[in-house]
Amino acid sequence: MTSPNRRLLLNRLTPPQLIALSFAVAILVGTLLLYSPVTHAPGKNVTLLQALFTATSATCVTGLNVLDPGSTFNRLGEVILMVLIQVGGLGIITFGTLFASLRGQRVGVQERLRTAQQANLNEFGDVTRVIKGIFIYTLLTELIGALLLMVHFVPLEGWDRGIHLSVFHSVSAFNNAGFGLYPDNMIRFAEDPLVLLTTSTLVILGGLGYLAVLGVALYLRDPRRNRLSLNTIIILVTSAFLIVLGTVVVTVLEWNNPGTLGPLSTGGKLLSGYYQGVAPRTAGFNSVDYGAMHGATLFITMLLMFVGGSPGSTAGGIKTTTFYVLVSSIVSHAKGEHENVSFHRRIETEDLLRASVVTALSLVVVTSGMFLLLATNPKLPFVNVAFEAFSAFATVGLSMNTTPLFNAPGQLVLIGLMFLGRIGPLTFAIAFARQQRHRVRYPVDKSIVVG
Repeated sequence: MTSPNRRLLLNRLTPPQLIALSFAVAILVGTLLLYSPVTHAPGKNVTLLQALFTATSATCVTGLNVLDPGSTFNRLGEVILMVLIQVGGLGIITFGTLFASLRGQRVGVQERLRTAQQANLNEFGDVTRVIKGIFIYTLLTELIGALLLMVHFVPLEGWDRGIHLSVFHSVSAFNNAGFGLYPDNMIRFAEDPLVLLTTSTLVILGGLGYLAVLGVALYLRDPRRNRLSLNTIIILVTSAFLIVLGTVVVTVLEWNNPGTLGPLSTGGKLLSGYYQGVAPRTAGFNSVDYGAMHGATLFITMLLMFVGGSPGSTAGGIKTTTFYVLVSSIVSHAKGEHENVSFHRRIETEDLLRASVVTALSLVVVTSGMFLLLATNPKLPFVNVAFEAFSAFATVGLSMNTTPLFNAPGQLVLIGLMFLGRIGPLTFAIAFARQQRHRVRYPVDKSIVVG
């Protein structure tokens, strides 16, 4: 039971502050657990920095690794990783709200507001009902994914290990974590449609977000009564566009690359091309070696990672809606239109301002991280460092086999990028900014020339 003093302290925290604190606490607990020898495989040792890096990567659903989780941790360690991924994907505050609701406790306004902000909900009046729906959707989707993966993993690994691998990879895929328990991630399954199509579908469903999926389900049930919201339409259109773009770019540019798609059959090339078109949506699974990819493919992949998934989902990045609002606003401005109208609905100027701030702050964080990584690891190639920075901030987890090569300061920079990317730079800035008590409205100066 929460003490009065502790509850008073929590109530004094703003939603952004509590979100940042909750993730920090989860990372700390995960670090201590993964550092404990009881979670290590026989003969394996994990340093404190490695434990911190792995716990951060799992909690922030990134997937970058400085060690091989499948051979370093025992079954207990792998279960702890899976729990950190699940908790980090859905959000610690979301879990707390659900448990309080299930125990019959009253969820106050502050708790509803914090949960709504963490889950990116526009309204928080009936947030507990939405949170329950999110959990049911998550567990049901992960269960179906695990059952499908068992068809492959059980005959390959036996019942015990096969079930464990199926559940782990299903949770990792839906939460867009990209953690794999095989040393080559998914490369050995480059031509296996069951494994790749199942995990990629889980990635897409997790990256769309519960509210978007619910909106589509209600619309399909009764299109006349349940109209798709502008937010859902933007998520669906932008997600489809980015997946097609990624698939075409990877397939075309890497078709004859002997280090990636070249050795595969035609079906394998198309399958892995599609898989790596989905992966930059913050999943982190790879069925080909990113260290052997062409520069043009890596460039597009970094852009796709930066955009990421959708708001209210398990994905990272600046989000699909932010990307759409920026692009559509640029197009509207270029046409000389005074309002940004999309799908017969107007996008507010406040939304454009927020999208611009999120993108600008994200670019500042990524470029600052790149500078620190280059300064602390001057011998590493620029492209590798840039790719790693984008992957860490967007909580993707794709790597050009560079993550273990960073020294201790570089690994700490990546930890910071993963943390900021998961909670969001704007949320972090608001959490620790001084609240302005007196607002003064100054006159407008129209002498500034922009553009």
